[in-house]
Amino acid sequence: MRIINRLLIVLLLINVSCGQNWEEKASGNLLTITNKGGSTLQYHKESGITLLEVDRFAFKDLNKNGIFDPYEDWRLSAHDRAVDLASKMTIDQIAGLMLYSQHQAIPASSQGYFAGTYGKKSFDESGASPSDLTDQQRLFLVDNNLRHVLMTRFQSPEIAAEWNNKAQALVEGIGLGIPVNTSSDPRHRSKADAEFNAGAGGDISMWPTTLGLAATFDVDLVENFGEIASKEYRALGITTALSPQIDLSTDPRWMRFNGTFGENPKLATDMARAYIDGFQNSTGDNEIADGWGFESVNTMVKHWPGGGTGEAGRDAHFGIGKYAVYPGNYFEKHLMPFIEGAFKLNGKTKMASAVMPYYTIAFNQDTKNNENVGNGYNSYIIKDLLRNKYNYDGVLCTDWLITGDETALDSFFSGKPWGVEHLSVAERHYKVLTAGVDQFGGNNDSGPVIEAYNMGVQEMGEEAMRSRFEVSAVRLLKNIIRPGLFENPYLDTSETATIVGNPEFMAAGYEAQLKSVVMLKNKENVLPLPEKSTVYIPKRFTPAGRSLLGAPITEKLDYPVKLEIVKKYFNISESPEEADFALVFIDNPKPGNGYDKSDVASNGTGYVPISLQYSDYTAVDARETSIAGGDPLEDFTNRSYKNKSIKTENIHDLNLVNETSSVMGGKPVIVCVNTNNPMIFSEIETKVDGILVHFGIQDQALLDIISGKSEPNGLLPFQMPANMKTVELQKEDVPQDMECHTDTEGNTYDFAYGMNWKGVIDDERTKEYKSQNR
Repeated sequence: MRIINRLLIVLLLINVSCGQNWEEKASGNLLTITNKGGSTLQYHKESGITLLEVDRFAFKDLNKNGIFDPYEDWRLSAHDRAVDLASKMTIDQIAGLMLYSQHQAIPASSQGYFAGTYGKKSFDESGASPSDLTDQQRLFLVDNNLRHVLMTRFQSPEIAAEWNNKAQALVEGIGLGIPVNTSSDPRHRSKADAEFNAGAGGDISMWPTTLGLAATFDVDLVENFGEIASKEYRALGITTALSPQIDLSTDPRWMRFNGTFGENPKLATDMARAYIDGFQNSTGDNEIADGWGFESVNTMVKHWPGGGTGEAGRDAHFGIGKYAVYPGNYFEKHLMPFIEGAFKLNGKTKMASAVMPYYTIAFNQDTKNNENVGNGYNSYIIKDLLRNKYNYDGVLCTDWLITGDETALDSFFSGKPWGVEHLSVAERHYKVLTAGVDQFGGNNDSGPVIEAYNMGVQEMGEEAMRSRFEVSAVRLLKNIIRPGLFENPYLDTSETATIVGNPEFMAAGYEAQLKSVVMLKNKENVLPLPEKSTVYIPKRFTPAGRSLLGAPITEKLDYPVKLEIVKKYFNISESPEEADFALVFIDNPKPGNGYDKSDVASNGTGYVPISLQYSDYTAVDARETSIAGGDPLEDFTNRSYKNKSIKTENIHDLNLVNETSSVMGGKPVIVCVNTNNPMIFSEIETKVDGILVHFGIQDQALLDIISGKSEPNGLLPFQMPANMKTVELQKEDVPQDMECHTDTEGNTYDFAYGMNWKGVIDDERTKEYKSQNR
């Protein structure tokens, strides 16, 4: 009897062990498969997906062929799965995978750069849901096989999650079932007039700009930002961050200065490493393999080999700024944040998963082919350096619109085919591919990619060109597989609402804002201001104009801060005579992009200075002859602006400081400068008693500092120049080579300078980074 019982137990165990090891649960249109001891799967009921059971586990039959293909096996490595899938893709499908969409708004605008239609009607006319896909999105996802989408703005986190689910359901049901990899540029900027309330949430956590993160000199804080931001991104359906921007900002005039970690190579390197580790690493149950998992977000670091050396500070979004120059022979120094930071992570993912080359022509740096073309076209910059010398085998994606035609020298929306303007659009695509790049930013149309493939077939044969396409496909697919999108690309909108902008994340962002504020001047310890002091806040004038994307800016004269927030700290008087102190809120000088059409109309070249001072500036110390020049739309090559003059659009800020100083009659004036670039402080510093610089933070955070509720702790991640002469004489590629401003208190506004209530900060941060100046 005992033997029979034992046999029955064995038979029962065998029966249990042979049963399926997964269970299915339905919720709305989604089916969730839980594999015990394996991956959780989700798929849409109407996508046509069925399940395959292998070794008692469930797997999605993504290509619906009834066969268990290696790429469908979530137990295999991302590389092995990608290799198998790439081998099964048609050339049209790989060409679509190589596309990165133009900017998408959810819902789409009725007109302008973010326009789209719903059933051939505008959103307002269509009756569509805000989360519906536009006609254009359906076209590029279905007809062009595009799978990489750049999201700009969305109506709410829940709408973003709903859009993700609709897009994923669409692509899951077609072809090989390759999910959408949605991306975003940095989206954690602060709203100045937003009020922080501990315990309250928001649309997304708010942090200082990248330059503000650098001002904390705190790599742990930056890594924590990455960890929080990645959780919020994943809850929005975003699996690739088009960041961080790790260019060394060695020219103070560059319009993209505020998107960087500043000009110091070591600081930028350490910050880059921390940022990427925070975004890419998943831990615990969220890890799938090698640090990658369900909380991982791919990072696309930009811009190889560094975009901060445009001649005279001009930017390469425009033909006027296409040339990066290296008068100090510091080209290799600009690679440091990449090769020592982004490619040498502390975390298990080991290196940034993608890199974006910049638009610029790295002038005379191609020592092999002597070719002056945009970085995305340059085989020496890409293949010889990045791929071969530095062994980078991740995704390379061009910056947006580099294969389009140039239509104007100073248009943000013009194509940017620098150095290859004479080639056709298809020939440009082919040159990008032969240089070693995998993907085309801002291109929704697979046609030119397929044309480029056919050119390659003619030149090297079909087998070799097919192999070249598969190499890129494998790289691109790995970045979709590793975050777990093939298994579960869907979102629970209720979870999205609880994750994005939750109170814990909002508090962390607010704390970072406080730590990023840099106090430059505190004459006679005027700060912090006594509680319930009476302050005078002058209104600030904003002239009419247009944003970089062409949106109109309305002229206004208004208070620069929300007075309801100020009243929680101080009494407010509209009369300077009745006030104890004045608080003045301004922006750093805004000079333009270095080109003026009115100069062309006066028979000039159009090139003018980029000024870092408020008052009118004449460039008497500029180069007589530019280092680089030339464009098909120009009949000259000397882009010098020597002895030309320029006005800044916000000279009213200088007037505001001077007028306030005058009407206060010697009573203390505190100036708060929202800072995107270094500036010439000599124009205002002697007129004021306290100076705080910040990097796009909430007004409330500034008031916490001014009132003494928090203590300033930030340090300058760059130099503040003494005058425009030192700006003109500095070399675009050399960090920290300017004479710095010294104030009336004897303090010099150099890299890593800042003050707290005790005086000039001298701590572990300054000891570590001041010794690494260049």
